[in-house]
This record gives sequence, C-alpha cells and structure tokens, in this order.
Amino acid sequence: MNVLGSGRANGAISILHALGTGRGCSVGIQLETEVQIIDERSEVNDDRHGLLDSVESCWRGEGLPIPDKFGWKIESMVPIGQGLKSSSALSCAAFRALNSCAWTGLSNSEIADLAAKSQLMSNCAITGSMDDNWASLEPGWKLVDPTMGASDSIIIQGTMDDSLSVILCLRGQRSVEISQTRFSEQHQIFERSLASIMSGSTLDSLSSNGMAVSAATRDHEALGISNLCIASGAIASGISGSGPAIAIVCFEDDTESISAIIEDRGLLTIHTRFASNVSPIEEVS
Repeated sequence: MNVLGSGRANGAISILHALGTGRGCSVGIQLETEVQIIDERSEVNDDRHGLLDSVESCWRGEGLPIPDKFGWKIESMVPIGQGLKSSSALSCAAFRALNSCAWTGLSNSEIADLAAKSQLMSNCAITGSMDDNWASLEPGWKLVDPTMGASDSIIIQGTMDDSLSVILCLRGQRSVEISQTRFSEQHQIFERSLASIMSGSTLDSLSSNGMAVSAATRDHEALGISNLCIASGAIASGISGSGPAIAIVCFEDDTESISAIIEDRGLLTIHTRFASNVSPIEEVS
C-alpha cells in the first residue's frame, strides 16, 4: 500500500448555531481527523452519510484530477454524531488529501466551499456548515453568513486563548429531531449570542447559544450540566452544534474538578484545547 496524498482537519465546537439567526460561528479544537488516499480500494467504517462518496463526486464535478484507482484511509479523534463537527473535519481533510494527491493548490476558501457542497449533497448538514468548515481548516473563530461562498462569508473573526482548557462532555448519540421552528422560537436568545460575538465577548456567546439550543432541542439535562459547570468555576459552557455533546471552557487549574463533577454523573469527558494551528498536509514519501 502506497500513500498518494494526505490531509488533516480539526473538530470544532459551536459558538453560535447557524439555525438561530442565519449566522454561524464555530472554533476549532485540538482533535484531528487525518485522511490518506492510498493506491488500493479499501473499506471505510463510520462514514454514515456516504460523505466520502459525495467528496469524490464534488471533486470530479469540478473536473479536477483524481487517480483511476484509489481508496481512503481514515484516522479520527473526533467523536461522530455529537455536534463536534466530525463531518466538516472529515470532508475538509478528504479534500486536503485530494489537493495533496493532485497538486491542485486549492486555497482554504476553495476547500471550505467544496466541503459545504459535499455535506449538502450527503444530507449531513442543513446549511452546508460553512462556519464549521472554516473552524476545521483554520485556528480561531469566524462569524459567517452560510448563504455566501467561503471567501465572502466572513463577517468578523478573532482568536481564542489556546492556554484555556476545553472539556467535552459526551452523552451518547443524538436522539432528537432538529426543528427549524423550535430554533426560531429561541430567536431572542440567539440574537443575544450574536450580539456578544459582535461586542467581543465570544465565550459569553458560547454560553448563550447553549441556552438557546438546549431550549430548542428540549434538552434540559444539558442546560443543568452547563449551569452546574459555570457555578463550579467554568468560564463558559453550552451544547455544541445540535448536541448532545457539551463544551465547557475553563482555566487549566479547574479542569480536574469540573471534569469530576461531570464524571460523577456517569458521563464521559475528553480534555482538549482550542486549535492553535492546523497542519493541512502530511509529507508523503
């Protein structure tokens, strides 16, 4: 088996859910997905939506070069179906692998556009997840208009303190249907979250967004856990994506005590940090 190309992208957490106001914002975390293109067919597990087939279709649809015979090899640290942007990480890493293999020199904005198209094609995203795609590709956060192409989508952007700890609380697989109507009912709280981003209070936005998503998905447990974590010293806490994972941001010294509160409820935690850099390509020998 020979590796023809390789690409990496990060998982991410939500700051503002795009269904709430028509604007979305996410930030990358240090959980990577790596995709390799190999010179033989291979079976891929955990591609529930057939996303890699859509990636290939989008690539071919652009008339870009692709090997006659190839397979995918996936290694990912990003939990699937948790709201931690595993689909964006997979699609962005896959397009980076194709970019590496074909020497096409695509920019991050071009890859973000292709990733959005592939996710819509495979029905694993409602909006195309442009905010999540940017978070998977680059460090920091971007508030975006998901109806625009990637290069024109960015409204405002900024960085995160990568010395802060990010605790991910995992609560099993998503079991609720996402309702646009219920998200619209929480418009005022989502608008508060948007205003916090615009005023520079990004972590306040994460918590407000979490309140709104909890209400829209009727996830009272998530709201209770988030409130408990904040009362116990966390800087911010809220559901990521549409759940069920909860993202908690805290100072490093508080990581163990806050994690213990979550684990005492029989829930799993992952400790990570905000992404400080995304390595797009692994050298292929």
